[in-house]
Amino acid sequence: MSDTGDNKGEIIVGVDVGGTFTDILLFDRGRGRVRVAKVPTTPENQAGGVIAALEAVEADLPSVDLIVHGTTTTTNAILERKLEPTGLITTRGFRDVLEVGRRTRPQPYGMTGVFRPVIPRDLRLEVTERSDAGGNVVTPLDEDEVREAAEALKAKGCTSLVIHFLHAYVNPSHERRAAEIAAGIWPNGYITTGHSLLSEFREYERGVTAAVNAAVQPILHRYVDRLQSELKSRGFQRDLLVMNGNGGMVSARTVAREAAKTVMSGPASGVMAAAYTGRRAGFRNLITYDMGGTSTDVALIRDTAPPVSHELEIEYALPIHVPMVDVQTIGSGGGSIARIDEAGLLQVGPESAGADPGPICYGRGGRQPTISDAHFVLGRINPAHLLSGGGGATAEDIAKVFAAVIGAPLGLDAAEAAAAVLRIANMKMAGAVRMVSIARGHDPRDFALLAFGGGGPLHAVSIARELGIPRVLVPPRPGITNALGCVVADVRHDFVNTVNHPLDGVDIADCRSILARQIETGRRLVAEEPVEVDDIRIAHSADMQFIGQTHILSVPLDGPDITRENLQARFEKAYYERFHVALPEIRANLVNLNTSVIGRRGEIDLASLIDPAGRRGSLEAAQSGNRPVFFDGAWAETPVYWRDHLPADVTIDGPAIVEQIDTTVVIDPGARATGDPDGNLIIEVHT
Repeated sequence: MSDTGDNKGEIIVGVDVGGTFTDILLFDRGRGRVRVAKVPTTPENQAGGVIAALEAVEADLPSVDLIVHGTTTTTNAILERKLEPTGLITTRGFRDVLEVGRRTRPQPYGMTGVFRPVIPRDLRLEVTERSDAGGNVVTPLDEDEVREAAEALKAKGCTSLVIHFLHAYVNPSHERRAAEIAAGIWPNGYITTGHSLLSEFREYERGVTAAVNAAVQPILHRYVDRLQSELKSRGFQRDLLVMNGNGGMVSARTVAREAAKTVMSGPASGVMAAAYTGRRAGFRNLITYDMGGTSTDVALIRDTAPPVSHELEIEYALPIHVPMVDVQTIGSGGGSIARIDEAGLLQVGPESAGADPGPICYGRGGRQPTISDAHFVLGRINPAHLLSGGGGATAEDIAKVFAAVIGAPLGLDAAEAAAAVLRIANMKMAGAVRMVSIARGHDPRDFALLAFGGGGPLHAVSIARELGIPRVLVPPRPGITNALGCVVADVRHDFVNTVNHPLDGVDIADCRSILARQIETGRRLVAEEPVEVDDIRIAHSADMQFIGQTHILSVPLDGPDITRENLQARFEKAYYERFHVALPEIRANLVNLNTSVIGRRGEIDLASLIDPAGRRGSLEAAQSGNRPVFFDGAWAETPVYWRDHLPADVTIDGPAIVEQIDTTVVIDPGARATGDPDGNLIIEVHT
């Protein structure tokens, strides 16, 4: 735990639950006081870890004004398929839409792989009803069949119910009536209608999103109720707020209603913190690089705006089309296992040692070499600072494993083998950066790399050099950046309405009305949230495509007063910037109109994340020692510094190691790090 100042003034707490650790920041905005802590996550009941984190920072809950919580409850439930039994009532003839999908394959080549739909076939029932693509009723709803289907699904033990009819996004009358009928039969309120969650065309994506929402709704509801009860019993008197995957937050009282929107809550909070940190530091264009124990998340921020997508697929054939921060994830983290494959090639990940037993250096019985162990062998990690409580495994022990498992087959010694593991890992993570930058038409050299997570600052300079990125930004508390994202997050509501009509024939007045209604609804919802906002920012965009194409481009709009000519010009510009091809002879199609209503909160002073009283007057006074570190094929005697002791205006020439409670920063030879007023380290990378 880290502590500065007195416990007085407005108190805000951000808590982020990760797979291994639960991170917490407590801010007293009135007095610039900060406490931070990391405690083990309690997977069987995440509320236990949250309460333990609050105790670790000695939070006086009756005086806490705001708690914002990022949770992996819904994400883990989906990925582990630990879902509530869910039933589906759908249009006759369309019960298999969720399983047929887009006729893609788990593997691009060959016929291998498996797919399990969220709702099994025996729990997907059909009823008579039909509307056409224009919303005109072709076949009336058979209400008796709805009753029979609801009774049958209840008898089969379903906890949640999805009602998903064809073209309900245009005319939701049948879905609404079916929900009214089901409500008189269903034993609880867990009923999801497709149109209310996602007013968007494409029945497969809308149906999967509704199915996911229903399957995790009871899980999230129980968890939030349990946590709120625990907080209330300890004197917390305000509303708990929960992070959504779009980077905004909503009241815990209503969050379970649209539970699918909390998927990717954790990565979203990290990206929001990165955008906030970068803006204050003067970096408007960032590539965020969050490396944890099992995976790495990468995102691209342009002009301080975190990217939000409506078309993310959390895993194969599982599209969740609610607004979420656009993050690229790869299976490469500190626990990723290194091995020699059947072809004699070195591979790193995606298999992970996890938290138990974890890497060898954790001292918990791990036996397989990992990325963290490679850093250990190369002198980059100090075993005394491992938050896992490392012990029982020396550098010599781990070096023997690398020499035997990796080095011997490749003709390398232990250090060379460990360096090879890091090289492969860096290449994979650089590939993820390319996916969000070069693959989308952006030059990485125009961005700064903001590194966080427990492992990000260990690799950041090497990855930046690989990609020609000129600067690396390391925030004051990289290992708890996601918790910071909870503290600085705005209140945000996103809206999507389908038009799906050729642009040259679209009703522009109707489009303006759609955007106006979205603004009105968003302002009302922001006003209902239990948190003060300084101002409201509104952003519009249109999803467009050329007629005959399947992929969609998001086109930013200046405001709701759109014109056909402006939409056409903006789409052609966006298409050319993305593909460098002009196609003026092909008609454009307006698919969706989108609005984001964002309630901006007051500023947080990030300089208080490192206690000014702990800073030393010179770089020499902040040095905690020296040790040999392996760089570029050779050992170099390297100075080691303690981050909290560095002068605010520090300059450090590499090679150097900067240690802190939540991570280690590696400054490679030839790089230079300087401090800024917020406590960030800005590393100039000479590529």
